[in-house]
Amino acid sequence: MATKTALVFPGQGSQRHGMLDAVPARDGLVRLLDAAEALSGLELREIAAGGTTEQLSDTRAAQPLLYLADWAWGMSALESGLVPQALAGHSLGELAALAIAGAFSVEAGLELVVERSRLMAESAEASPGGMAAVIGMTSEEVGVLADGLSGVWVANDNAPGQVVLSGTHEGLEAATRALTEAGARRIVPLSVAGPFHSPLMAPAAAAFAEVLERATFADAAVAVYQNAEPAPATDGATLRERLARQITSPVRWTETMTAMRDAGVTTVIETGPGTVLRGLARRIEGLNAYSVEDTGIDEILEEVGSK
Repeated sequence: MATKTALVFPGQGSQRHGMLDAVPARDGLVRLLDAAEALSGLELREIAAGGTTEQLSDTRAAQPLLYLADWAWGMSALESGLVPQALAGHSLGELAALAIAGAFSVEAGLELVVERSRLMAESAEASPGGMAAVIGMTSEEVGVLADGLSGVWVANDNAPGQVVLSGTHEGLEAATRALTEAGARRIVPLSVAGPFHSPLMAPAAAAFAEVLERATFADAAVAVYQNAEPAPATDGATLRERLARQITSPVRWTETMTAMRDAGVTTVIETGPGTVLRGLARRIEGLNAYSVEDTGIDEILEEVGSK
């Protein structure tokens, strides 16, 4: 049976110092980085190379850096001969997936990312908070507990045994106490600058929806599974509508991985910095998973035979 492969693109939290060093050299990447710095008003190369942890975690820097790194890795995979049957991105990574799928150009996507990051940063400044990963409990268990607390919500169902909460600092503190008492193995604060994928991001979501209404979306060349609706879609209008809901909707990553598997995908390749999504996919029975940064696309292709 032929291997069916999905490319998945990491989002905020996967940024790190030196993240651009391993990105495949590509025609146009220097130009795109120049454009990203001009649009954001930030010295993104300097931040990626040696900025402070606070600078690198700043949504306005992390999102365009990750978007361009994801896109460059994705294009390298395609040009190496890989033919994916599906694409998905975790939070910010969804925009890279849509660019790779051809829903919009990489340049148009960069403009959306910079605007998205600005709006989310402004909402986070107006409604401060954060996110934390809960290890060792099911999404149902975490959801029931969160429903009984103020200022905290389930933001990501990442994999069996890993659920992410988002909310105010006070809400997360209360949830940490309650979850520890309920038997959570660990609760890990995430390197993000706000309470993303929660109702606290409603102002950003409303403003970004207006931005998306003015953007041009083409039909995708490859099916994209989206965070707000983990089912395959190629229709441009559908992709736009789902993306508009994403900022406040939970990232339904476990459902995305199981839906891909049930559609016949056997191999998931993380196409961007780090190995976070590879680790999550390996928790889903029936999926093999790789990271292009860790293993290398040519070696992966030799193993999975997707050329």
